[in-house]
Amino acid sequence: MDIQERLTAFAMLGAGWVMWFLVGLSIIGLAVILERAWAFFNTRDDMPKLREDLTKRLAEQDVEGALKRLESSPSFEAGIVRAGLESVEDGAKVVEQRIDAARSIAQQRMQRNLAFLGTVGNNAPFVGLLGTVIGVIRAFHSLEQSAGQVSNGLMAEVGEALVATAIGLLVALPAVAAFNLFMRTVKSRLSWADALGHDIRAHAELNERRAQSGAEEA
Repeated sequence: MDIQERLTAFAMLGAGWVMWFLVGLSIIGLAVILERAWAFFNTRDDMPKLREDLTKRLAEQDVEGALKRLESSPSFEAGIVRAGLESVEDGAKVVEQRIDAARSIAQQRMQRNLAFLGTVGNNAPFVGLLGTVIGVIRAFHSLEQSAGQVSNGLMAEVGEALVATAIGLLVALPAVAAFNLFMRTVKSRLSWADALGHDIRAHAELNERRAQSGAEEA
């Protein structure tokens, strides 16, 4: 049996398994979307107000108050800058390293399972196309078996081929939309974390300059 015969025999199995596979992907993708939406919803906070409160306490040298304010926030951004603020007495360099490390960890947590959505969004149409190709092969086989006569079996195979493509697109579109939305959310949150981190670094650098000035005056 040559390769063409093997592929034809495989196609004769039908495209039903392709459509069930796409349905399975859609269910898993929906679960990921709901889980990520819940995670981002539960970690939201008023970032402008958080930054205002943080800068006010830092200006008053109230590091403990700033830490308590950050601990009261459920956001990923607060967790990132809290790691730096806890090391503010060790200098700006240490603060920067702690913030960068916490940022990387938070980014990984926020992007959890998003790669799956991106993969489904990019490849579901091709899986649907596979089902279409299988349906077309079966349609030609039915046409051959009926000696060129259009039969109900032939129309069923053509319909199955078109449905496979449609299902592939229906699975891909929500996955792509959710992936893009979540990635923009991650980018926005990391930008806020960077802004808050700059405030912490500035505070640490200011303390270092004050300590150096005091040492020189002494």
